[in-house]
Amino acid sequence: MLTLLNATDPDEDFPDPETALTEPNGLLAIGGCLSPRRLISAYQQGIFPWFNAGDPIFWWSPDPRLVLSPAEIHLSRNLRKILRKQEYKTSFDQAFEEVICACAAPRRESPATWITESMIEGYLALHALGHAHSVEVWYEGHLAGGLYGVSIGRVFFGESMFYRRSNASKVAFTVLAQHLKRWNFALIDCQIQTEHLLSLGAREIPRKEFIDQIGRHCHKNPGPFAWKNEPRETGAP
Repeated sequence: MLTLLNATDPDEDFPDPETALTEPNGLLAIGGCLSPRRLISAYQQGIFPWFNAGDPIFWWSPDPRLVLSPAEIHLSRNLRKILRKQEYKTSFDQAFEEVICACAAPRRESPATWITESMIEGYLALHALGHAHSVEVWYEGHLAGGLYGVSIGRVFFGESMFYRRSNASKVAFTVLAQHLKRWNFALIDCQIQTEHLLSLGAREIPRKEFIDQIGRHCHKNPGPFAWKNEPRETGAP
């Protein structure tokens, strides 16, 4: 049976991720809240929230898990050409709310959204505390794409990305990976398999291996220039 979490107790223990359902893959618990303490505790255990508007909070820990080492990102010839041209400018944490709201907007292939108002509020609170971060991609002064996620220790937990111009989300992910490599990050959690992420070098690993890795790396300090000392805008590295 699924564990029902208490909405008023952010310190309540999650069940062991190994007890998650196999169908649907990774569903572990229901309920609780989206406070910073609850969210950080979830990520440190390999768990993340994902639910639709009108539903209770669903907590997931799928097996296998899609991950990418920042040093292993794959750049196609076309993507390398786009980066060299430097048509896009990138920035970090300069438009977090705009990025998460763009990620929440309906898309042609899926008019519904899982990034609800309560999710936006929860990640805005994490951002204010320095745990949630965004990468923005700009074209001629307008936001063309981006992504956001949660940073704990030397692990970045990716949440969502969007694009308004072709390849802008790939530029965001590539610039993120290259900076994370310089900051000594060990892992990017991509959560669930997509062709987009596979094309960039992401691979699946067993959940147990993933949890072992985040257990080692979430408690290590990243490089001294991570996030707060990043320039406002940079050309793609």
